[in-house]
Amino acid sequence: MPPYAPEPEDTTGRRQVVLAVAFLLVALTALYLPDSAKESTAWAFRATLLRPFLATQDRVTRARLRARAVDVMQAQMDSLTALLATQRAVSDENRTLRDMLGLRDRLGPAFRPATVLRARTPGSESTFYVDIGARDGVREGAPVVDLHGLVGVIREVRPESSVGMDWTHPDFRASAMLADGTAFGMVETRRGDSRELDRLVLNGTAYYESVPNGVAVLTSGLGGIFPRGIPIGTVDGVAEVEGRWLKSYWLRPMIHPASVTHVLVAVGEGVTDLSAAWPPDSVMSRDQDILNERSLADSVRVLTDSLAALRARVHGPARDTVPRGGK
Repeated sequence: MPPYAPEPEDTTGRRQVVLAVAFLLVALTALYLPDSAKESTAWAFRATLLRPFLATQDRVTRARLRARAVDVMQAQMDSLTALLATQRAVSDENRTLRDMLGLRDRLGPAFRPATVLRARTPGSESTFYVDIGARDGVREGAPVVDLHGLVGVIREVRPESSVGMDWTHPDFRASAMLADGTAFGMVETRRGDSRELDRLVLNGTAYYESVPNGVAVLTSGLGGIFPRGIPIGTVDGVAEVEGRWLKSYWLRPMIHPASVTHVLVAVGEGVTDLSAAWPPDSVMSRDQDILNERSLADSVRVLTDSLAALRARVHGPARDTVPRGGK
């Protein structure tokens, strides 16, 4: 067995007492030093012993200021996002109404604004009601348009309301042409296996005409139903080739009838050309409009994510710079 030995003496308390006395003596000595000596001594301590602590304190202060700025920016962005979410429907409707007022000014007094109502019953998917009728000057065969182009045509007129059909109706027909006037044809509906698969097709174009995708198709004014220049859709590929003398093209419609709530209905006669109401550089489908809105929303979302990432990076270093021995 190892020989018995006394337990080692704990000197921690003694060292603490010695350090306390030493610091007390230094403090008393510094208290009675001349002012010039105090300043030089303080500068020496800051440049040597206290330099790491001062640098840490400076980093912590800067991190807190950055975190506070990011918090303010994040709060502003959250408020903006909430405002966009809550007021999107109202702002969209206001923007649509403003755009419709601009279109009405371009169309002139021959068109009157109306609100679209749908029965939402089986068999009535391709028809709609408008809240103006014979008393307002509406007649059968009057074209119905909105900001993006042709919605449909009035089929039945009542004293205070009217019934129309949109382009998804199997009886829909419109004499059409390419925007540059190089090709003409007849636009009609091709029914799909479901209503979501209904499509527009441009029939009767010459075989030798090669029409690229994306070209706008407008009403031609032939036939006396629709005035010239109303956008219908854009070319979306070849549908059929009949022998070597005719081609048919699929069209991407300018509008989706189910999304239309406000329209303009013709109430006068004698209007034959509406090309000025839809200048070539302003022709845009509802799909393109939605894409633009989504792009704006994506931009806001990316900015929000960037602020969140910046906030995480700023808050991270702020926590790491706290001295580990601090309490």
